[in-house]
Amino acid sequence: MPTPLKSLRETADLRHLRQIIAGLDEGVILVDPDQSLLWANDAALRMHGVERLEELGSDVDAYRQRFQLRYRNNHRLKADDYPIERVVAGESFSEVVVEVTVAGEEEARWVHQVRSLVLNDGDDEEPACVVLVIQDVTAQYEAEDRFEQSFNANPAPAIICRLADLRFVKVNQGFLDMTGYVRDQVLCKTVYDIDVLREAERRDLAKERLAHGGTIPQMEAELELPDGGTKLVIVAGQPIDLSEQPCILFTFADLEPRRKAESALRHSEERFTRTFHVAPVPLAIGSRDGHLLCEVNESFSALSGYDSTQIIGRSLTELGLWANDAVAEQIERAVEDVGALRGQEARIRTKDGSYVDCLISTETFNLGGDACLLWAFQDITQRKSTEMELVEAIEAVMKDTSWFSRSIMDKLARLRSPQPDEGGASLDDLTAREREVLALICRGLDDKRIARELDVSANTVRNHVARIYAKIGVNRRTAAAAWARARGFDDGGVIAALRTKDAIS
Repeated sequence: MPTPLKSLRETADLRHLRQIIAGLDEGVILVDPDQSLLWANDAALRMHGVERLEELGSDVDAYRQRFQLRYRNNHRLKADDYPIERVVAGESFSEVVVEVTVAGEEEARWVHQVRSLVLNDGDDEEPACVVLVIQDVTAQYEAEDRFEQSFNANPAPAIICRLADLRFVKVNQGFLDMTGYVRDQVLCKTVYDIDVLREAERRDLAKERLAHGGTIPQMEAELELPDGGTKLVIVAGQPIDLSEQPCILFTFADLEPRRKAESALRHSEERFTRTFHVAPVPLAIGSRDGHLLCEVNESFSALSGYDSTQIIGRSLTELGLWANDAVAEQIERAVEDVGALRGQEARIRTKDGSYVDCLISTETFNLGGDACLLWAFQDITQRKSTEMELVEAIEAVMKDTSWFSRSIMDKLARLRSPQPDEGGASLDDLTAREREVLALICRGLDDKRIARELDVSANTVRNHVARIYAKIGVNRRTAAAAWARARGFDDGGVIAALRTKDAIS
């Protein structure tokens, strides 16, 4: 026969038991086999938000009316499934996790992890008392909920592997979007079924760290995709605990866009290189800073007489390609001032000492991440020679011929020595000082050197240059020099000639 309830309450064993369990952090509720709630410690009362045993309920039915329980998947517990019902029925269980809601409220207040204990009186098979042992795991599960929300909302691809069996237990949408897998294809698969370390550059290190639950440093790897393709990624692993189980959180950075961009750039550079070498136009590539040549094509070698081994690593000036120092300075200054040339006429000197008239164009571009300058040369020596021969032939035929009109003779003169267009600006539109400044520009002098030459301030020179540009309709020094030479300026002794002209006037 079971011990009478009154006798049980008065026994020394029960008093001692209450003293032992009163100070425990775990909640303890004693339940009589007749389903009456006998006693609860302070921890159990706090875990239900009450201060007295009566507020829990006088018996199991009253407890069930005041507190509604549901599993973590939001399924409500049936009456017979309540842990307190199960323990009264003599069932032993452990680590049952339930959410506890106060009757009349919608949201759960606590998360309890419950286990049972059946106390027998001596050899009697009938339980003298049953015990419900409760742990408040609310903070733990709230933290896990926050982690779950953050993990799922994070756009960075991530996947969690349980170390005990190396199976994936969580995967976020970022990983699914990056790879094309669906969730069921990933969960419960092992780390080698979906090999996140495939072709990793330090795979052995990663496997060793994975075996011991250590941090896996960032490394490149190739993920195999469900369609049979691969994706280049950076993968890293970080140890974490999930539901008190050791796990590894793998995170990924998608490198496929970079790989495609690098491949496209490489193919583009390969096409450029092939086109560069077979182009019939003489071409050379130099650094933007210093103009040291790094590549020339066969047409350039044929024009200049230098092969690539004699050119690479040297500038055009160092090579002695320009006809004289004045041409070299003019070209270099034009490139620095304007950044790009378009059809700049200049004379170059080839390896055998002969001269070639060229139109020179330049363009800046990036090659392999470096700023470069592309030089293009168009040989116009034959064209200029043909033009001069034509003019000389016409003049020879027309000697002593008086029946040509004056306008025809003027046009022939312009072919031989170009003059300003009819209606445009002329030298007479410039003041004596402006003609002096223009002459010094033609000699390649900058503003400071002109100021020293004329013994005036640099600001005065700049004002003269601005007025010259406005009068003759140009906006840079090379254009002003070309305009002056087209009107008969002679680089040697031009200032003296101008001063003499002014004196005569």
